[in-house]
Order: sequence, then structure tokens, then C-alpha cells
Amino acid sequence: MQISEDSKRTASLSDLAGFDENHPPEPKLIDTCVHCGFCLANCPSYRVIGKEMDSPRGRIYLMDAINEGKIPLNTATTEHFDSCLGCLACVTTCPSGVQYDKLISATRHQVERNYPRSLWDKLFRKLIFSVFPYPALLRIFLIPLWFYQNLGLQKLVRATGLLKFISPRLAAMESILPKITWKSFQDNFPDLIPAQGEKRYRVGMILGCVQRLFFSPVNEATVRVLTANGCEVVIPKSQGCCAALPEHQGQTEQAKALARQMIDSFADTNVDVVIINAAGCGHTLKEYGHILADDPEYQEKAKEFAAKVKDVQEFLADVGLTAKLAPLTDQQLTLVYQDACHLLHGQKISVQPRQVLRQIPGVRLQEPLDAALCCGSAGVYNMLQPEVADELGQQKVQNLLNTGADLIASANPGCTLQISKHLLSHDKQIPIMHPMELLDYSIRGVKLKA
Repeated sequence: MQISEDSKRTASLSDLAGFDENHPPEPKLIDTCVHCGFCLANCPSYRVIGKEMDSPRGRIYLMDAINEGKIPLNTATTEHFDSCLGCLACVTTCPSGVQYDKLISATRHQVERNYPRSLWDKLFRKLIFSVFPYPALLRIFLIPLWFYQNLGLQKLVRATGLLKFISPRLAAMESILPKITWKSFQDNFPDLIPAQGEKRYRVGMILGCVQRLFFSPVNEATVRVLTANGCEVVIPKSQGCCAALPEHQGQTEQAKALARQMIDSFADTNVDVVIINAAGCGHTLKEYGHILADDPEYQEKAKEFAAKVKDVQEFLADVGLTAKLAPLTDQQLTLVYQDACHLLHGQKISVQPRQVLRQIPGVRLQEPLDAALCCGSAGVYNMLQPEVADELGQQKVQNLLNTGADLIASANPGCTLQISKHLLSHDKQIPIMHPMELLDYSIRGVKLKA
């Protein structure tokens, strides 16, 4: 197969010799791809865009060609790497065991070091990576956004469509903005929360960035579920971002710095496991050994930390629930569980969430069509590539609605924001809740509103 002419064209200001010597995509990993094409049907970007170079197989061709100096790292090649959602569905599907996750990660770090993006692209990315991974700074930005929502400006902006005309990316960012409440401005967890009854485990808990500001009830529910099931919960105040957003977009030094901070924050807590309730964060936390592999001071600490990380659903399925569970409604409740890509494909966690949810009396689980296909959120992808993300979001929501479920269970804040956005475009108000919220309600005997 030949590289497309579109990918061979050059851009005078952005042509480079190729990747630098700092961990380029490994030729040995590239050579494991036998170009069979099994990945194509399961690649969301290929399904939407329809071009070979926007598939895992096509991107591997590009990586190989750049490695060998046949084509440059330029605008034409970079746009195909940027179109990848990083959902890792191809890793699950590949019969040859190609480690595409390692290849695209290495490539993205190369791109961010060596490809000169346009000024506007740089500024937009700078906004994302200067604000989103820092909850204290992000909270300051929430003040004007609270007024924006509560003074009616949001309705006006959305009604006019003006922002989309000015910048589709800014419009995409605004379109997933959740409701800002007084809880977004609070950090009210103590450092230590005792277990209810006999203590079974001492667990650390990571609050997340988006999760702690926009989905604080999820964190509160998670703590209650853990303590009700015999866990003493430790929440270090010094913890920050898990590094998922910068790591997924090739921001090497920022990702390393945030990973070191996270490791240090749990250094002397003596916890049995470190719990995370957001899928994208969990995948990155488990990759700390890889992220800090070149850091002589932290490489062993990173491996030890990563070995302790457990998704909360993975943990509860493993240790078992001890708290008594009550029905959530007076009649049977039909749920559809939304598989987050970095939980399903990245962490290989699929059965455990379903096992936990089925323990709630009166719950019936439905399975959607294309359950393994990305919803289009993919970290910040829906802000950087809004058109592709929107099409995937529409497909995902339609498939979820077709199950006839009464409620959607979603274990990742990015997925929840993306699905909520597209439910509105379908004029549907089906609720979305984190599995920990459902468990918390069940344990406390709280009934869902009809």
C-alpha cells in the first residue's frame, strides 16, 4: 500500500527531517503490524473520516515512513496523528497484538516537540493545558462562568450560534460546559474518613480535576460507598492532576511533573490501594511506570504507585460488597452501561462494572449496539476535533437511546459531558449517573426520582 499523495505534500514552514532521537515510535513495534485491516471497522476516526491515513494501519505507515526519512513530519502527516482519538479500540481488536497505544503516544510526544503548530492552535492548546490540569486555577475561571450561566448569557450565545462562527473549537468547549453550582467551589473532604463498622482496607482516593469541580457528588458518593464497605479513606490535600490530559496530547514535561506530584502526595500514606473513579485518569495512573521510566529518582516509585492503582469498580468487584443494597425504584429499573474507552480498552475492565451494578436489586442491564465504539470525548478531542467528535457523539447517543433504558450509567466525566450534550440535541432528558452514585443511593435506601 502506498502513502497517499495528500500525505506526501510538503508545507514550507513545517517540513522537518523526521522524529528526534528521544523515544521515536519503535521500529520493532511498527513491524508487528501485518496490515491486515482488522482495525479499520473498529476505528472511530476511520469510520467518520473514511481515509486510510486516519486509521491505525495508515498512521503506522506514516510513522514508519517518517522513521525511515521517506516523508517529513509536517502539516499533512500531523493532521492524521491529530485525528486519532486514542481510544485504543484497535489494541483490543488487533489479532497480531500491535501495541498501537505505545506507538501513538510516542508519536504525539514527537509532534509536540518538533512540529510548529499555527499560532491559534498553540494558543488554544495553551489555554487547555494551562487551566484544566490545575483545579485551583480552574476554579477561579468558574466565577465568571457562573455569572455567564446565571445571567442568561449562555442561552443568548447558544441561541445566536455566534461563538461557533467565531471559533468552532471555543463553541465546542462551551457546548460541554456543565452546570456550575456552589459545590464546584468547595473542597470539603477531610484527610481521613473512617470506615463504617470493621475496617477491611485502607485506601487512598484521587479526586481528579474535572471530577472534583463539576462532578463533586460522584466523589462524595464514592467515599460513602467505600466507607460503607469497610474502607478507611485517605485523601491527601497535596494531590493534583493525574496527568492524563497532557500525557494523551504529548505534553511530556508537564505530564512528568504532575505524575511526580501525585506520587509524592501518597508517599507516606501507607494505603493498600489507590482508588480512582474516572476511567481516563485511571489508565494514565497505571502508566506512571512508563511515563517516568527515564527518571532515575522516580522510576521505581512510579512502578510501585501504578501497581496500587485500582478503578473503584474493579476494586469493589474484587473485594466484594458487604453493605446491604436496596432497590432504586419501586419497579424494575432498566440501565444501559456506557463503556468508557480507557476503562474498556485501556484497562480491560468491562465485566466488573456490570457485576457490581447487577447486585443492586431490581436492576436490569441492557447492552447497546457498538458498545466498544468511542463517544467522541476522548479527553480533549471533542474540543480539538469537534466535527468528528460530534458525529461520534450522535451515533453513541442514538445507540444508547435505542436500548430503551431508563438511565445511563457512565464512569467517566468526559463521556458524561459528551453524552449529555448530544442528548440535548435529541431533545431527550434521560438521566446519566456514575455507578458509584447508584450504589450510594442503593446503600442509603434513596429512591430515584421518577
